[in-house]
Amino acid sequence: MARALMCQVGGEDEGMRLDAYLALRDCYESRSQAAKQIEAGAVFVNGATATKKTKVCAGDTIVYEEVPQAQHIDLRGEDIPLDIRYEDDDMIVISKQAGLCVHPAPNHPSFTLVNALIYAYGRDSLAHVQGDDRPGIVHRLDMDTSGLMMCAKSDACGAALQELIRVHEVDRKYITLVHGNIAYDTGMIDAPIARADFDRLRMAISYKPTARNALTTFTVLERFEQGTKDQGFTLLECKLYTGRTHQIRVHMEHIGHCCVGDPLYRWGNEQQQLGLQRQFLHSYSLDVDHPLTGDHIHLIDGFPPDLREVLDTLAPRSMGRTAAGEGILQAMAEAQAQTPDLQL
Repeated sequence: MARALMCQVGGEDEGMRLDAYLALRDCYESRSQAAKQIEAGAVFVNGATATKKTKVCAGDTIVYEEVPQAQHIDLRGEDIPLDIRYEDDDMIVISKQAGLCVHPAPNHPSFTLVNALIYAYGRDSLAHVQGDDRPGIVHRLDMDTSGLMMCAKSDACGAALQELIRVHEVDRKYITLVHGNIAYDTGMIDAPIARADFDRLRMAISYKPTARNALTTFTVLERFEQGTKDQGFTLLECKLYTGRTHQIRVHMEHIGHCCVGDPLYRWGNEQQQLGLQRQFLHSYSLDVDHPLTGDHIHLIDGFPPDLREVLDTLAPRSMGRTAAGEGILQAMAEAQAQTPDLQL
């Protein structure tokens, strides 16, 4: 548990931005670290949360959570299989297996994608745009989310890919199976997200000043009729217009249709999870113009075995595919036929 510390603003600091003040007074190592803590809801001004742009006033009482000293993580290569779908001198696209954490952390120091990349390419042959402790990493997928993910070998490519993600010029689409039947074929969820107040592992819909806007659209692919122990299921394609932590999972919970199998945003009992030990969420489609060559990269990834098994089990209960579902699921089946399952 992080310690809560307190300081009081003096007259000489009147009018400073909160993030600048916290860095100046050595509450945090840098202004960017201060901004991250403020956005995470770990800083309070006179008992209320604030934004990094909040101007401090003389006499303000600021309570802030101390950042625990990071544990040293010895990055080593580990012989973990990589399912590579695209590769050139500057970038790689993999199909990440569920259960593989993207980068080491104090509570997960090994068996990560970073360890696999170091083993395959060497630490010095990977981009370091996210820091020396995350070689090759450009963006993240949740540990138990599977599917297509970009990595970078060169810093030039890594920085350019991050910029393309920032300006929404990378088209990434996901497929999820959710509880219940969604009657309308398309929809949009526009609801801001922040870290939950009472469970720091969870995110939640929030209208606090620290919440960040989040926009998800979805298209129904297939519906499955209600069973004796469930309310039916809906297979969705989701597109993110922002990249917030757990965005699809939180937005699906928000509209009352949680992702099947989700251990954190769970709806229903164990029997209603269809045997899944992780959320049914797969990054199946990637479209991006290569930032250095200009070549267009278009990739489709079929379902991994655990998700295919769920859909096979539900097949007798299908209420029919939508027109969008026919095209997308056929394209995924064709991609699957060309890419045998990775043996882990």
